[in-house]
Amino acid sequence: MKKPYMGKILMVDLTGRTIEEEAPSEQVYEQYLSGVGLGAYILYNRVPAGADPLGPDNMLGFCSGLLTGTGSLFSGRWTLVGKSPLTGGWGDANCGGTFAPAIKRCGFDAVFFRGISSEPVYLYIKNGRATLEDAGDLWGRDAVETEEHLKERHGRKAAVAVIGQAGEKVSLIAGVCNDGGRIAARSGLGAVMGSKKLKAVVLDGVQRVGAHDPAEMKRLSRQCIKWVNFPLPLTSARVFARVGSFLRITPLAFPQDGLLYRSILKKWGTGGMNQASVEMGDAPVKNWDGSNRDFPPAKSKAISPAIVTDRQIVRYHCYSCPLGCGGICVSGGKYQRTHKPEYETVLALSSLCMNEDLDSIFYMNELLNRAGMDSISAGSAVAFAIECYEKGILTREDTDGLELRWGNTEAIVALIRKMIRREGIGDLLADGTRIAAGKIGRGSIEFAVQAGGQELPMHDGRNDPGFNAHYSLEPTPGRHTIGAYLYYEMFQLWKRVKDLPKPGMLYTKGDRYTVDADKISMVAACSKYMNLANAAGMCLFGLFVGATRTPMFEWLNAATGRQTTPEEYMEIGGRIQTLRQAFNVKHGVEPRDNFATARALGKPPQKEGANRGRSVDIEAFASGYWEQFGWDGATGKPTAETLGKLGIE
Repeated sequence: MKKPYMGKILMVDLTGRTIEEEAPSEQVYEQYLSGVGLGAYILYNRVPAGADPLGPDNMLGFCSGLLTGTGSLFSGRWTLVGKSPLTGGWGDANCGGTFAPAIKRCGFDAVFFRGISSEPVYLYIKNGRATLEDAGDLWGRDAVETEEHLKERHGRKAAVAVIGQAGEKVSLIAGVCNDGGRIAARSGLGAVMGSKKLKAVVLDGVQRVGAHDPAEMKRLSRQCIKWVNFPLPLTSARVFARVGSFLRITPLAFPQDGLLYRSILKKWGTGGMNQASVEMGDAPVKNWDGSNRDFPPAKSKAISPAIVTDRQIVRYHCYSCPLGCGGICVSGGKYQRTHKPEYETVLALSSLCMNEDLDSIFYMNELLNRAGMDSISAGSAVAFAIECYEKGILTREDTDGLELRWGNTEAIVALIRKMIRREGIGDLLADGTRIAAGKIGRGSIEFAVQAGGQELPMHDGRNDPGFNAHYSLEPTPGRHTIGAYLYYEMFQLWKRVKDLPKPGMLYTKGDRYTVDADKISMVAACSKYMNLANAAGMCLFGLFVGATRTPMFEWLNAATGRQTTPEEYMEIGGRIQTLRQAFNVKHGVEPRDNFATARALGKPPQKEGANRGRSVDIEAFASGYWEQFGWDGATGKPTAETLGKLGIE
């Protein structure tokens, strides 16, 4: 029987410069699939309790998904795993492009690193043969330059994952880049790579990936593509601000079908909702203290998806993706081209900092991509610094002479550059807002909007409490790619998984803020489903099309030859979630310490704007959510009974 996984992983010891192959048991693949599941299994068992995230005992893993390369659609994501230096617990980051299939074409499901090299190196794998190569001449180069240099050296077909200056300088908000500056940005794992003196991973292989029933894989994919291409009429992006205003003022809500968002992604990319999100209260404003009134359409028009897309000259797709939400845009100044800025990047550098200059956003997007720095955390650090300056906590002397005022584009750009170089005040902010606030003191922690040390994404959990639940309760806190009430509606899991609640056809917005058993089940289901997706290598945007239209459960069975039910697959997602939580407990992370900060939870509630009067009772969520996984409802720690049942020591 052909298998969708390669059955091997590569272990690289950078201290001893040894490289060994290992073959995980069939049971590991059955229980954890691959991707984040395989990464969690390896790291939980091999990273000792109390390991320094920047020390030799921490491990860094590059993991492909189980479905990658099997003929399924939307399965081109790879997952980076390690102990996070930003949160002190489980860390993972996710990215698309072309790197995921390259791992499997080299004959491996994942590549793991431990130890610390004495000199800069990169790993080169050619058709399964791995060597450590000198990277002294690459150290100091940005991510895009380094990737280009390595492709010239090893061939254009080589896939490259690489750190830029942020990772080299061990910024705790650094990520790892591929495909010209796309970033696996969250959890600060670029700092782990930098601490190990590992500049890049270069992959060049030709092995084929199997599937038990390739004919069924093709049939399912043909069925899925019909839904992806299902025509829906779209209005001009220039009216999206008014759409957002309507969604803000209407007292009623209805479940969202992901087909509409799929169409927006195809036409404008992730930035299709830029203005609408500001108007409806989804996008945070002025370091989470402002509202849509502070950044009205007269200001947000600068980030209209129509204007952003006008700059696009090339549209691109990730591996196995029929949507094609990415693009290359024309940019002014030093860099003539840049990736089309993602929604998160645009809002972090605009509404969060009150910046109306689109050219500066394109420029900072390219700076951060080349440096390998997380744009969410970077924009959040700038907004934090501006508020500290406005309140007199930071002085002009502290800011190296920068006049940090809301909307001061010149100062915002200068501060981003200082953070990348770890220069002056930039050095203070390059490790995130919680650490910066700890050094500044004077009550500044109130303005560090984060969960467990990780800055929050550009989706306001006061607007959709499901975001706040996931920001606070996930083993990796502060993540928007796991779940929300909106996500649950678009996943439509109740159509495939027994006993999951079905949202009503129409409900009042106020109902979102009452925590009950159905809402807890919805949030837990999102967690399980996305763990499964990240183990399979699936893209969140493909899953938004709906569980009956994007047949992940069926693809998994066709690829493996199993007859596993959707309910049993959700149990696998729950097992991965439990192992990630157990990793945190092993490393001394108290689950309650990961709760989002008061401002993000609406404590106290805002007095005006889209989210006025709204707050989220995360304590009411916590115990019920934890119990859904068999964890202690009071502490959030997996019980011995649950660990034993799941086979976790």
